[in-house]
Amino acid sequence: MAYYEHDVDVMIDEGAIQSRVRELGAQISRDYAGRDLTLVGVLKGSIFFLADLARAIDLPVRIELMGVSSYLDRHESSGEVRITHDVSTPMGGRHLLLVEDIVDTGLTMQFLLDNLQARQPASLKVCVLIEKPTRARCKVALDYRGFVIEDRFVVGYGLDHAEKYRNLPFVGAIRERDLQPHAKIGQNSD
Repeated sequence: MAYYEHDVDVMIDEGAIQSRVRELGAQISRDYAGRDLTLVGVLKGSIFFLADLARAIDLPVRIELMGVSSYLDRHESSGEVRITHDVSTPMGGRHLLLVEDIVDTGLTMQFLLDNLQARQPASLKVCVLIEKPTRARCKVALDYRGFVIEDRFVVGYGLDHAEKYRNLPFVGAIRERDLQPHAKIGQNSD
């Protein structure tokens, strides 16, 4: 029996994820044909999605990484976002595709978009694996979306619960009984 089977219910299986990533990669390849594309992945959650998406894009791509934090503890957002790791090269004049694992409240995504737009890219779009629209506190434009899910606390494929479960090949929901008492159901970092 796998270590997660008592804690996690599969929501989006590995096959569905890989199929959708290939579809997104093909669409992005068409949309950016003839242009240089820079993927900007958001640490840590997007790394699995970023790697698979980059391989599914039939174009030469550059990869940059940003780290942000808005969490006072592991579960509750402070509402204040700060950069913990910045990109390593200038973004001005580049076609940027911001790649994120999940958009929940939208606050972190809006911060990232404002930050990157201030660097004067040629274009800036968003590709997200998972959207939870019922939790949105601000509206952000999502150009490429993998899946829309209900309001559950999800893990796997880069998403974590207390830094665990990122390595699962699927997206699953933590069973409510297994969340720590102070965790709010449905909340993930975004």
